[in-house]
Amino acid sequence: MTNIINDLTKIVSEAFEECGYDKSLGAVSVSDRLDLCQFQCNGAFAGAKLYKKAPFMIADEVAEKISKNEIFKSVEMVKPGFINITLNDESILKKILEIADDINLGIPQSDKCETIVLDYGGPNVAKPLHIGHLRSAIIGESLKRIARAMGNRVISDVHLGDWGLQIGLVIAELSERNPGWICFSPEFNPDKDKVDPINVDELNEIYPFASQKSKSDDDFKEKARTITAELQSGHKGYMAVWKEIMRVSVKDLKENYQKLYVDFDLWYGESDADKYVDELIDRLNEKGLLYESDGAMVVDVEEETDKTSIPPVIIKKSDNSNIYATTDLATIIQRQKDFNPDRIWYVVDKRQGLHLTQVFRCAKKAGIVPKSTELAHLAIGTMNGKDGKPYKTRDGGVMRLSDLLNTVIEAAYEKMSDENFESVEEKREAAQKVAVAAVKFGDLSNHITKDYIFDIEKFLSFEGKTGTYLIYTVTRINSILRNLGIDEDNPIKFKGIYSDVERELMLNIILSGEAFKHSFDERAPSVICDNAYRLASLFSTFYHDNHIMGETDEDKQSTWISLCILVKKLLVKHLDVLGIKAVERM
Repeated sequence: MTNIINDLTKIVSEAFEECGYDKSLGAVSVSDRLDLCQFQCNGAFAGAKLYKKAPFMIADEVAEKISKNEIFKSVEMVKPGFINITLNDESILKKILEIADDINLGIPQSDKCETIVLDYGGPNVAKPLHIGHLRSAIIGESLKRIARAMGNRVISDVHLGDWGLQIGLVIAELSERNPGWICFSPEFNPDKDKVDPINVDELNEIYPFASQKSKSDDDFKEKARTITAELQSGHKGYMAVWKEIMRVSVKDLKENYQKLYVDFDLWYGESDADKYVDELIDRLNEKGLLYESDGAMVVDVEEETDKTSIPPVIIKKSDNSNIYATTDLATIIQRQKDFNPDRIWYVVDKRQGLHLTQVFRCAKKAGIVPKSTELAHLAIGTMNGKDGKPYKTRDGGVMRLSDLLNTVIEAAYEKMSDENFESVEEKREAAQKVAVAAVKFGDLSNHITKDYIFDIEKFLSFEGKTGTYLIYTVTRINSILRNLGIDEDNPIKFKGIYSDVERELMLNIILSGEAFKHSFDERAPSVICDNAYRLASLFSTFYHDNHIMGETDEDKQSTWISLCILVKKLLVKHLDVLGIKAVERM
């Protein structure tokens, strides 16, 4: 279906052209003063410079031309040259019915179905998820869902850290604790010998222990480096241990991400890109880009327009080992071969800006991806405590993600009344969804680049701009429909518009598609949060102003019930692209 802004822009642009002016002046936008008008065109100001004519004279001509269109209630020129536009109720109702009948609820679909590879999550194998992983997971999941909602093909990749020194440290410590394991013996035969099972709790304890040990024990650190190199060279015993570590760790990671309603299409890691490193080196050499510097092999990526110095990207260290840039570039080769993407988005901490700039420039210089391919770093800020510093446990440590979620779930459970639920299990399930809604909306309502304060009490509030308030609004609509015995699949019927708040609510429904487009274009889930909150707030006002269940006028009640159904569907859609699940009651 067509977009209302595009429809109005087409009408106004044609009017500008018919009046002898450039049609590009006819761009229409939503009015920021809904008490005066619904839409506005300010093109007469730019036209005044082009045609040496007072803006109000141009605006007056165009306004007179478009006022004859039957979809408008009013079109007026307001000095010094604004064109104020208001639709009539029949046009609003017609558009509302189109949205109700649209499988996409008015969300615009991309003209070209783009292929987008979305890289987010980025956890390290053999380490538990902690709160530092929260934002990337939440933001990446939402961007994936927004892009898909607009008709694009999106491939999400967790991009595990599974091939570096941290794995060597874990294997080194396992070998010291379990010297008798057959996998550490020269006689190990992968065809008949099995690796002893590893417990996830033990695994999560080993890495920090081994990491700390390597800082004071040079022999152990060198042993870990040797194991890492031999693993990457295909050592059979170490490969077998690595596979067991991967099995246990990925299973645990998936379970923890699932609690956040986050999932990935691909569970690739740095190891999957290893086979493309030789091809990367060949490409760089063919282009004459790779050269030696202080023993390392590097590529220049600095450009004349740079305001600050951008150092060369290191491809091979002096000991011939790979670093993050090597595997990141090899991963781009893999993604290009597998998916031929139009865009590759990286949802990564803003502190990785220089690294990704180097990688992207190298990829373009080497022709790994076409020049038209978008390589974008969607830089994210940090989640902070009330003291404004990165969120910590009470003893100053980094909190596990599972511990944080359990804390919020317990707080949500205590906040909800027992009498609203038929069982403890139902209440527990609702508490899980409310907690995730609180955490996700608390994050996503901020722009992704900004730091924000994590405040459980605020996020769980039933009032104000919170995820809790949004799903509470859905449960309120559920209650209305349940008490009236109405199924939300009932036919949508709008007989009229009976109040200003209905009109404003319907207008917000009509403009929701524009919010989705803006959110996608700006890579900003916060736009969806803002629009969802406006919908919920307007519905709350509408609900308080009208006695839906007691209304005796059948046309009014039918319209109001239809409005309830449509608002619920649209709110649930907003929540879904934010990765939030609604609840039946709370």
